[in-house]
Amino acid sequence: MDAVHGHDHAHDDHHHPSGIMRWLTTTNHKDIGTLYLWFSFAMFITGGMLALGIRAELFQPGMQLWRPDFFNQLTTMHGLIMVFGAIMPAFVGFANWQIPMMIGAADMAFARMNNVSFWLLPPAAALLVSSFFVPGGATGAGWTLYAPLSVQQGMGMDLAIFAVHIMGASSIMGSINIITTILNMRAPGMTLMKMPLFVWTWLITAYLLIAVMPVLAGAVTMLLTDRHFDTHFFNAAGGGDPVLYQHVFWFFGHPEVYIMILPAFGIVSQVIPAFARKPLFGYASMVYATASIAILSFIVWAHHMFVVGMPAAGQLFFMYATMLIAVPTGVKVFNWVATMWKGSMTFETPMLFSVGFLFVFSMGGFTGLVCAITPIDIQIQDTYYVVAHFHYVLVAGSLFALFAGTYFWLPKWTGHMYDERLGKLHFWLSMIFFNMTFFVMHFLGLAGMPRRIPDYATQFADFNMIASIGAFGFGLTQLIFLAVVVKCIRGGEKAPAKPWEGADTLEWTLPSPAPYHSFETPPIVK
Repeated sequence: MDAVHGHDHAHDDHHHPSGIMRWLTTTNHKDIGTLYLWFSFAMFITGGMLALGIRAELFQPGMQLWRPDFFNQLTTMHGLIMVFGAIMPAFVGFANWQIPMMIGAADMAFARMNNVSFWLLPPAAALLVSSFFVPGGATGAGWTLYAPLSVQQGMGMDLAIFAVHIMGASSIMGSINIITTILNMRAPGMTLMKMPLFVWTWLITAYLLIAVMPVLAGAVTMLLTDRHFDTHFFNAAGGGDPVLYQHVFWFFGHPEVYIMILPAFGIVSQVIPAFARKPLFGYASMVYATASIAILSFIVWAHHMFVVGMPAAGQLFFMYATMLIAVPTGVKVFNWVATMWKGSMTFETPMLFSVGFLFVFSMGGFTGLVCAITPIDIQIQDTYYVVAHFHYVLVAGSLFALFAGTYFWLPKWTGHMYDERLGKLHFWLSMIFFNMTFFVMHFLGLAGMPRRIPDYATQFADFNMIASIGAFGFGLTQLIFLAVVVKCIRGGEKAPAKPWEGADTLEWTLPSPAPYHSFETPPIVK
């Protein structure tokens, strides 16, 4: 993308507050992006420690460390914290940092609302984490909070409902801001079909968030009134239906999966062309594929519910609709591979994580197709096969893309080059330990090991031991990531404005680190 710059970059504003007030009152998109990223990393470590608690208990058969109800609390809170506290805010952090710079804007459209939408998150996280310490402990109903179990749980459930409400409000405010920014503040000449793909994926994700977060709010509000105000939405004895909760939840829940993966597609679509030194293959088809995935995500929710009892016609519809998603997803994978074809590729850490993403995400996609086939899904429902499938999509998909994006833009954010040797070590250890943890879970699931249980038959012992060792290795490996980021912030080799030869979006025309206000005079895009 060519840009003409009729402005001076030396416009760093020295009048902004400093110290703690800078972070509390900031309306700057980069500061808020940084807050989001550190918050999500703290939540990632918290959720990761809960996962290690799960794997420590499952290291051997028998009950070692936890009571069964506390084990359920660990699995529930791990899911809630990772989905709502780690992955989603991390992508919002990327959106805050990158979207104004990539479209040639000075900041986000609603700067004060941006500040509020971040500062809603810490109280919500505090509610979730503190629920472990209230009478009865945290909710143990699974991250889906299924009724009727969630209707019967203790006070921790109310805290979780309140936290989900607050996080939902934060997401909706963030989405309104992102949509308004993208539609109204693009540089002159940047038509929608000239936008970087990361911006496109976030535009579509923001619409998804606005469409489905109120649905989740409705579901948990009905849960709350069932718990405290004697309504019977999900109580069969009172004329309600517990399956209604599942329908409403998954109408939110499946688009939520794409909310966590579409921005990842956007990051990978920026990284691969930069290191292949070629334009992205099939740009327009990537945009249409992203939109198709988002639209299809609204008509597949009941594939999570094949075993609750559904007419054969319903099962067939949801099975074929789910398989249909493989088409636009296949278009994307094909385009990424075609971008790399005959490119002058180099494999710095962002590219390694992107190629790693391609391998493991494709595997998660294929296992998803297996789950889509109704008769097979009925066999593997609630087994470790499903656990393996969604971790291949969400850890190897979302998380690897987040790592790729962090290494890719870290020189722009900090003004320093990161330690390439440590970055590569982080990638290879993550890749090895990730597969060690989750690959064996496919076999556990196919052999019939159910999920969300603290104890298991001795026939599953060996694979569980491998998975637990892999999980601890994966967890410790993330300390390398922390070390790389902290080292890069503290200093190191000075980063040029464009450290990656093939990168061509507007943020690389700014100096590194990017000035406090990005584009005070919009660049003109040809």
